[in-house]
Amino acid sequence: MVNPRLPSVPNTGAISGILEGFSFLGNPAFAKKRFEKHGNIFETSLFGQPMVFVQGSQAISDLLSNPNAIDGWWPRSVQQLLGSHSLANRNGAAHKARRRAVAQLFSASALQDYSPGIIKMVEDLAEELKCATRPIPLAERMRCFAFSVIASSVLGLEGTDRDELFLDFEIWTKALFSIPIALPGSPFAKALKARNRLLMRLQKLLSQSGNFNGGLDLLSRSSDEAGIPLTDEDIVEQLLLLLFAGYETTASALSCLMRELLVNPSVERWLRDELDQLYWPPDPQSSSHAYDQSNAPRLNAVVNEVMRLTPPVGGFFRRTKLPVVIDGILVPENRVVQVALISSNRHGIGDLDTFRPQRHIDNDCPVKLIPFGDGERVCLGKSLAELEIRLMVVGLFRKVRLALTPNQDLSLRQLPSPIPRDGLLVEVDEKYP
Repeated sequence: MVNPRLPSVPNTGAISGILEGFSFLGNPAFAKKRFEKHGNIFETSLFGQPMVFVQGSQAISDLLSNPNAIDGWWPRSVQQLLGSHSLANRNGAAHKARRRAVAQLFSASALQDYSPGIIKMVEDLAEELKCATRPIPLAERMRCFAFSVIASSVLGLEGTDRDELFLDFEIWTKALFSIPIALPGSPFAKALKARNRLLMRLQKLLSQSGNFNGGLDLLSRSSDEAGIPLTDEDIVEQLLLLLFAGYETTASALSCLMRELLVNPSVERWLRDELDQLYWPPDPQSSSHAYDQSNAPRLNAVVNEVMRLTPPVGGFFRRTKLPVVIDGILVPENRVVQVALISSNRHGIGDLDTFRPQRHIDNDCPVKLIPFGDGERVCLGKSLAELEIRLMVVGLFRKVRLALTPNQDLSLRQLPSPIPRDGLLVEVDEKYP
């Protein structure tokens, strides 16, 4: 029984939420400033949507330890662009059934099967960098790499099918966290049209029986809890979610990791001391775990620190079905709650605004990291993303030494995921063999 005498959630006083909404979209310090004023939990309004923000280990634990009292939730723009059949927009039994179907794509044996293709893509990128005669936007290459992994290695798409999907997917992704008003020429209107083209292409592929393989074939044969085959419409909306979850966030994590190493040469040297002792390419039988924490602790520390300082998703959402006590505050039912990861990851004592991977080896990190979410809705592609990141870092840094092109903007654009504004322009450092 929840004690009704508990204090209520502090409120910013915003009513329409228009100014709050634009501030949220444009100011990375939006949540931090309000946490400093109100404490670890506050309520505001974003474009008319009441929203409770929480930070800190206790608040997050209180929220996620009540799975029967919360549901998944996404902003209206995401809901519309993902679709009503999408795993992300479902709850209860429908969510669990489709989650089991999609989870098959990320099993240990599946990751082992994907590894050779991922290694080949890393090798190809290293050769491209070596042969380049002008600076290359590394962030763009990370996006192409991450999309190719999920589209080719996981879903079995190749050639024109993959390339056409990528062009529309870039348009679609850019409007996921936007104002969901389809004014002519607006990002959201363009994204809706791109979504229709994506669905048509995926449905066409599904209709070509025997002409596809990999995860696309696996999903097409999946069934829900009642044993009823998933409809084509259901399948293609799961594919949209897979493409986004396996592409946008991984590309962001890779771009931010490369950026941190290139602007922190002392950390890069520290990491290279370990990478130089690792074998590349890894043995085919162990490639899916060759560079895990036990074999590459410094690499693991760098990945964790990037995920802490610049998580690929700034937060995730839940909706309360029942009253929940969060950090001693009573949150009523039917409230949307955002777990503010960026603020939480810098909340505590010490130099938490500094990029220092060594803290994860010295057990000096007071923050519980959940860059892929937690609880019943933890990201299904977590293991694949970690595998991609580790293979890319080891393979690329064993093959080439990179230098930043001068006079570029290295600040991060935050939405839909952090990425360097000028694309992280790099060239091979000729000072090294």
